Amino acid sequence: MSGRPPTEAERNQEATVYIGNIDEQVTDPIIWELMLQAGPVVNVYLPKDRITQQHQGFGFCEFQSEQDADYASKIMNQIRLVGKPIRVNKASANKQRSLDVGAEIFVGNLDPLVDERMLYETFSRFGPLISQPKIARDDEFQSKGYGFVSFDSFEASDAAIEGMNGQFLMTKPCTVTYAFKKDGKGERHGDAAERLLAAQAKKNNYSLQVAMANGF
Repeated sequence: MSGRPPTEAERNQEATVYIGNIDEQVTDPIIWELMLQAGPVVNVYLPKDRITQQHQGFGFCEFQSEQDADYASKIMNQIRLVGKPIRVNKASANKQRSLDVGAEIFVGNLDPLVDERMLYETFSRFGPLISQPKIARDDEFQSKGYGFVSFDSFEASDAAIEGMNGQFLMTKPCTVTYAFKKDGKGERHGDAAERLLAAQAKKNNYSLQVAMANGF
């Protein structure tokens, strides 16, 4: 049913919903059956603790179509499951709400037990994240010892690098620096050009919000 977790490339993000606040008694099949009410399900994945195999309170459900994922996020959000209201929203919604300015950091030398939830709890205190943190994993879903965290501003990513580089997560001091850009030219995020574009985007977004508030 859930099997091997789909990679970022395999999963259709636009047809995927994020499910949070899941009670520990809830299983993958329960989520599958619930989400079937919104439409045909392709995959359900609840990240499990490596030792206890207990899920960590959140997961993902991929539907066959984006329309089904949209529908699920509308009708399933705040439904009570085993006494707890679950949160359901499009997995790509954070990226749609927040501009990706390039404030992406690389977190290396990670203890094998550090998971996405720990990265989120550790780094979100420095500022809003535009997406869930990602840990690089092998085919057996074991951590490769590094991950990525994307903030909505360079102020937040600068603070995270300054505050966390060399700090211990579990048993190992982590390395925190700006991630390499995906264009393969060997440049890292956080350069002057990106910061200038981010400042302009922030100004333009603010201007748009002011205009909308005034009815334009």
